[in-house]
Amino acid sequence: MPIVPILIVIVVFLLWALRVLKEYERGVVFRLGKVIGIKGPGLIIVWPIIDGLKKVPLRVVAMDVPPQDVITLDNVSVSVNAVVYFRVVDPKKAIIEVENYHYATSQLSQTTLRSVLGEASLDELLSNRDEINSKLQDILDRMTDPWGIKVSTVEVKHVDLPEAMQRVMAQQAEAERDRRGKVIRAQAEFEASKRLADAADVISRHPVALQLRYLQTLSEIAVENNSTTVFPIPLELLKPFIKQLVEPGEEEQ
Repeated sequence: MPIVPILIVIVVFLLWALRVLKEYERGVVFRLGKVIGIKGPGLIIVWPIIDGLKKVPLRVVAMDVPPQDVITLDNVSVSVNAVVYFRVVDPKKAIIEVENYHYATSQLSQTTLRSVLGEASLDELLSNRDEINSKLQDILDRMTDPWGIKVSTVEVKHVDLPEAMQRVMAQQAEAERDRRGKVIRAQAEFEASKRLADAADVISRHPVALQLRYLQTLSEIAVENNSTTVFPIPLELLKPFIKQLVEPGEEEQ
């Protein structure tokens, strides 16, 4: 009979000591306040009273950076938010070197975002997004390395411009479209004038080409329209017929 309570105590002790860590988790084990190692995944033993366990997930964390009010290099006030992807690569440092690595990374991301974007102009912020993202990722990765954190990607998600600036940019874009349209029309007119000049040169060297063009145009009008059309005929087309009519009369005289 005295064995039964002892067995119960042993079972309870083992259930209290046994821990299961998932594949994406690691456990930092403290014994009497001192780190003795990193355990997991799977089944581990943590001795009650003398041991303590801190679980650390190793999966990638997608952290939203709240909108930050930024004044760009050209004194334009914008609101910018971003997303940071990071994960823990050294669980021991993530627990020992910083009190709360998630909160610390979030605060560092906000200050770095304001600092980097404050050194860029509005045009760079809108057009060179990849370079800014790469610069943010490099700075955050270097600064979080002592915490055992690896920042893999930083993406600026949205840039909120003031309404006045949006109207100015819309007017600028419209003016640019008008300019391009005028350039295209001018280029088209220039090309058309060159073709007309070439055609005039051909006609001046070959007058019969103009007569053939008249006949072609007359044929097209006759096919497309059923109404009566008055079409001027060049005198050059009638010269051969007039010559034939005049020559017999002259022979009789």
